Amino acid sequence: MKKNMALYVGCGLLLFIIFCAIFAPWLSPYDPYVQDLTNRTIPPVWYDAGTWAHPLGTDQLGRDYLSRLLYGARISLLIGLSVAVISGLIGTTMGMLAGYFGGRIDMFVSFMVTTRLSMPVILVALATVALVGGSLWVVIMVLGLLKWDRFAVVMRSATQQVRAMEYVSAAQSAGASTLRIMLTEVLPNVLPHLIVIATLEAASAILLEAALSFLGLGVQPPLPSWGLMISEAKAYMFFSFWLIAIPGSALALLIFSINLAGDGLHQFFTPGERA
Repeated sequence: MKKNMALYVGCGLLLFIIFCAIFAPWLSPYDPYVQDLTNRTIPPVWYDAGTWAHPLGTDQLGRDYLSRLLYGARISLLIGLSVAVISGLIGTTMGMLAGYFGGRIDMFVSFMVTTRLSMPVILVALATVALVGGSLWVVIMVLGLLKWDRFAVVMRSATQQVRAMEYVSAAQSAGASTLRIMLTEVLPNVLPHLIVIATLEAASAILLEAALSFLGLGVQPPLPSWGLMISEAKAYMFFSFWLIAIPGSALALLIFSINLAGDGLHQFFTPGERA
């Protein structure tokens, strides 16, 4: 544990972002939705024209950028967590059923995974959101219903390995029901794999939401989504580059911390694979 720096750094950065998101109402100096056209595109404090009244400047509508950045962390974390939970429930259920029972159930789940892998996530998400309409909860549901395949594949393989263990045979010999075996014997022993995959899928979902919002089909204004902030600032990228650089850097830092934490958890749960 002491040598696992990836886990410390990743979890430290992630906890910092979570802290900022939770306490955004108290950390934000202004309301992120209030517009002040007399203070448009004020640069951050490291520019000569910057002011500490708006440490990260303001956007093209005069909204405080620090406040919108803090509230945007809430949206990104909500999307990442919600998509990981929805897709994790679907994929874990299908993977465990396929790995434990095998046979026709395994064939059906494998067919569903193959069908899902044949559909590009970003194209299906774009088409669906364009038809249904873009909003925060639509994006969460669409991504949650599209990101379950990796959970299913990993859980199927892990369940097949655990299914052959002696403690599962002992539970069967003791007369335990199938549901009890799967919940008390199989699930706790495949949980480390589930946690690692959940971190990767959460990061992927946050990136996909940012891409959809950048294209105007994700989170809709005036919500302070980081992808939407980048989209709104693209017209000013040659004059006020920091309008894109700040939310882009925040998004990159969040993805980096989640992936680093996932890598650290993988090393922690599977020490034999560190080499």
